[in-house]
Amino acid sequence: MKGQSGMFKNSLIKTVFLVGMLGVILAAVAVAMRAGAATKGGHSQTLLEQFVISGGWIVWFILLPMSVVMVYLAAEYSLTIRRGKLLPNGRAREIVEIIQQYGTGQFGAQISGKSDLVSVALVQAISRSGGDAEIMKDVAAESLQEQGMSLLRRIEWLNLIGNVAPMVGLFGTVVGMIELFNAIVNAGGQPQPAQLAHGISVALVTTFWGLLIAIPALAVHGVFRNRIETIISDAAVEAEVILRKINRPAGSVTRTEPLKQKPAIEELPARPTARIVIQQRSERSAGGS
Repeated sequence: MKGQSGMFKNSLIKTVFLVGMLGVILAAVAVAMRAGAATKGGHSQTLLEQFVISGGWIVWFILLPMSVVMVYLAAEYSLTIRRGKLLPNGRAREIVEIIQQYGTGQFGAQISGKSDLVSVALVQAISRSGGDAEIMKDVAAESLQEQGMSLLRRIEWLNLIGNVAPMVGLFGTVVGMIELFNAIVNAGGQPQPAQLAHGISVALVTTFWGLLIAIPALAVHGVFRNRIETIISDAAVEAEVILRKINRPAGSVTRTEPLKQKPAIEELPARPTARIVIQQRSERSAGGS
């Protein structure tokens, strides 16, 4: 219950933060629109008017919220998906010491509250293996794979935003072109440049925002994906080393001295060749005569 209330509290804080950010942005857009309407009369446009207000409702209600969500997700993943949180230094030594002191039976209770990859994998491996070393190794590998897939699913939102944002920008381009042709028709085929400006602005500004959101979203997704794969690979190696240590039979000693070499086998005397035997017989026959 305590963990569920903590998750609900974190989700509520995130929702309130996002809604607040969107409210601030939309309020700024509304204020800028009123100021632009009040002082309209040949003055140069500000950046807000050029790149936000000119894009129309597609920028205000779709692309701007997508940009806020993208920035928020990138900031959150930068804090949560990092080596210091998922694979902290010294955790392997701490796990081995806990198992040596309390045994595998109390390992889950002693390591409770740790959310790094290796701790979660080893808790599942020890609790589900029944003491079998091979099953323990398989369960740990399976747990690390599940945790890696869960992290990849989390960052998939960035990939989704990166792929959808250009499509929304293209949709805005189509809307702008439709407004442009409607202005030409309403002007009787001879519109003034000012009558075409709104449609062109919608087409270009929505395309601009679509690319502005998609490029960093896809780049950040690629960075986090590579980071997750590297951390999972290192965690698998670390978990294997820990399991090898805790499954080592008691009293086993690692040999540090080289084995003594066996004495070389003495070589047998070579057999005499046929030529030597014939020569010896000839000498005996000559001596007898």
